[in-house]
Amino acid sequence: MDKKMGVLALLSAGAMAAGPPDLAQCRAIEAAAARLACYDALATQAVARAGEPAVVAEPPPPVQVVAARPDAVTIKPGWLDRSWEMGTADRSDTFSMHAYRSNYLLPLFYTTRPNGHPGSPAPDRTVSDGLSLQRTDAKFQISLKTKVIDGLFDGNGDLWLAYTQNSRWQLYDGQTSRPFRETNYEPEGMLVFRTDYDLLGWQGRLLSFGFNHQSNGRSLPLSRSWNRLTMGVGLEKGDWTLMLRPWWRASEGHSDDNPDISDYVGRGELALVRRFDRQWLSLAVRHSLRGGERSHGSLRADWAFPLLPENGKLRAHLQWFSGYGESLIDYNHRGNYLGIGLSLAEGD
Repeated sequence: MDKKMGVLALLSAGAMAAGPPDLAQCRAIEAAAARLACYDALATQAVARAGEPAVVAEPPPPVQVVAARPDAVTIKPGWLDRSWEMGTADRSDTFSMHAYRSNYLLPLFYTTRPNGHPGSPAPDRTVSDGLSLQRTDAKFQISLKTKVIDGLFDGNGDLWLAYTQNSRWQLYDGQTSRPFRETNYEPEGMLVFRTDYDLLGWQGRLLSFGFNHQSNGRSLPLSRSWNRLTMGVGLEKGDWTLMLRPWWRASEGHSDDNPDISDYVGRGELALVRRFDRQWLSLAVRHSLRGGERSHGSLRADWAFPLLPENGKLRAHLQWFSGYGESLIDYNHRGNYLGIGLSLAEGD
C-alpha cells in the first residue's frame, strides 16, 4: 500500500503536472510494481469520473433515403452506345478509325444461279454476249467509319463518315486470269443522335440521318450506281439490337444506270442482331414496299463465332443471302448465295 501511495504521489508531483496519467505513461514505467500501481491509479480516476454527469453527443442528422421512381428505367450501355460512342465513357478523339459494317473474307462464296446476262431497262446497260462465270467466288468486305465532328447540338449529334467496299473475285477461274467479277464502293455521311425512350420494352438509343452513294465503278454496259437519303432508328433490349433503316432515292436524271433499282433492292431494311458469348447473329430483311410485279426483296443471315477460345477477335463467318440485289450488277437478278470464311470482331 505504501508503494502504491508513493507512486500516486510521484504521478501527482511529476507526470500529473502535465495532466492525468494515461496508458502510455504507465506503459513507460520499467518497475513492474510501479507500473501496476499506475494502472490502478488510472482505474481509480475512471471510477471517480463515472460519478460525473455524462456528456451526451448530439445525434447526427438523419440520412434521407429517396426511393427510386417505380417507372424509372436504368439504361445499361449496349452495343449501339459503344459502337457510336454515345456514352461519356466511350467517346474517342475525332478522326479515329472504327469498324462500321462487318469486315470479312469468305474464300468460298457459292451461288446457285450465276448472272451471265446482267441488264437494266436503261439504254446501253444490257450485256449482249453471255458472260462465262463460275458458281464460286471469293468475297471480301472492308468497312470503316470515323467521327469528324463531336456534339454539334449541345453535346448531341455527331457527324460520321464511312466507307464500305465489297468484292466478288473469280478466284478459281484460272482460264480467264481470275478476274474480279464485281466490286461495289459505298461512301456515306451520317449525323447520329443519342436518344433515350422506351418502346414496348425496347430502349430507343439512336437516330441518324445520312447521304449514301453506291456504285460499281464500271463502264457501259455494266455501270450501276445510285444515291440515297437515309434514316436510321436503333433500339436495344439486352443482347438484342433492332435497326430500322428506310431510304429515299435521289434522282439522277437521264444518266440513271438502273431506274428500277428500288423495286428490287428495296426502299428500306430491318435488321435484328444478337451479340452473346462473343458470337454475332444477324438477320436483315429488305423489301420494295410495293405490291404486284414490283414486290421484291431479299433476306440475309450472318453468323460469326470465335475460332480460338483465348481470342474472340478472329471469328468463323457464315453468310446466306436469298433474293435480289446481292451486288449492284445483280440488283434485278434473283439468286441464293452461301459464303464461308473469316471475320474480325466489331468491338463487341
